Amino acid sequence: MKLKKKDRQEQLTQMIEETPFITDEELANKFGVSIQTIRLDRLELSIPELRERIKNVANKNWNETVRALPIDEVIGEVVNLELDNLAISILDIHEEHVFSRNQIARGHHLFAQANSLAVAVINDELALTANAEISFTRPVKLGERVVAKASVVGNDQKRTIIEVKSFVNNEIVFEGKFYMYRNTDK
Repeated sequence: MKLKKKDRQEQLTQMIEETPFITDEELANKFGVSIQTIRLDRLELSIPELRERIKNVANKNWNETVRALPIDEVIGEVVNLELDNLAISILDIHEEHVFSRNQIARGHHLFAQANSLAVAVINDELALTANAEISFTRPVKLGERVVAKASVVGNDQKRTIIEVKSFVNNEIVFEGKFYMYRNTDK
């Protein structure tokens, strides 16, 4: 049974507040309406499109700046960063990321997203990957959104250990433990 417009719009607003990275297509599927209906609801409610919501979340959460590499060199869009603690980025899988024969994302794109996020989270001018233990848990397909979450889990004398988990719709698709060399000659 379809919701009344007012009820749908109330639930839509709540859902976007709870999950700002949800797409219009995902919302349309959840509410059993067309993508155009969702877009019209968003317009009526003055809710920006996904790209704007991502930027708004990033601006709201952006307390610090990446030191180890320019922000535009991070693969994916960084939406949260707490240096020496955690970082989150989003990568939408497009044609240029997949094999043409099967529409599955090339692994090096998922690795690059995770690795560059591991570099970005380090509060130092120099951060290099010394070693990594990685595992791909399922193929990622064209059109999917990969959310990577990096957490600093330890330090030894010259290395910072960072765990990165990448998800598609809350399902893990990639896991990695990155041992990052950092400058200790400060």
